[in-house]
Amino acid sequence: MTPDFSAGISADLAEGPNGRVLAESMSPDLLGAIQDHITIERHASITYLAMSIWSAERELAGFYQFFDAEAKSEQNHAVHFTQYLIARSQINDLKALDAPKQSWNNLTSLIQTAFQMETDTTSSIQSIYALAERNSDSRTTVFLDPLIESQIKSEDQFAYIYGRVKFANSDPSALLVIDNELRAGQTQRS
Repeated sequence: MTPDFSAGISADLAEGPNGRVLAESMSPDLLGAIQDHITIERHASITYLAMSIWSAERELAGFYQFFDAEAKSEQNHAVHFTQYLIARSQINDLKALDAPKQSWNNLTSLIQTAFQMETDTTSSIQSIYALAERNSDSRTTVFLDPLIESQIKSEDQFAYIYGRVKFANSDPSALLVIDNELRAGQTQRS
């Protein structure tokens, strides 16, 4: 016997703020936190773009390539969150972005900025997760689980690169070795 899924279904399905049919509502505070996080991801993207330009201007092709890829990755993360809001029948409210920092005293300072951005991004996602748990929004916690794991890997990657650059102690030869490793895609501990 085939179950009758039409029994008890109202002809009027609930719609979200974007006009799409709504399976489960989202609390306004959770929606706001996700929209704020999209801004963080977008700002990280343009900051990594600035870092890639800074690296290219100093003939550091490996760092340029690495930060260019990071800029694209952060943009993809922002899109991933916007798609999630669309799937949840919510409106995306993109905010204006401040200009990114565009100059650093040295490579160590640049990597410190990158590491701090990654930890800030992780903190933002963890805050959203906690908010989703308080609101019993399991759809959001399931969505965030792989993102938290990915962020922890990113933090580890930047900690590794920072450690290598710091150990090089501004020695041009050592920094060029690291640059070549980045160019070859060697950005993790073995």
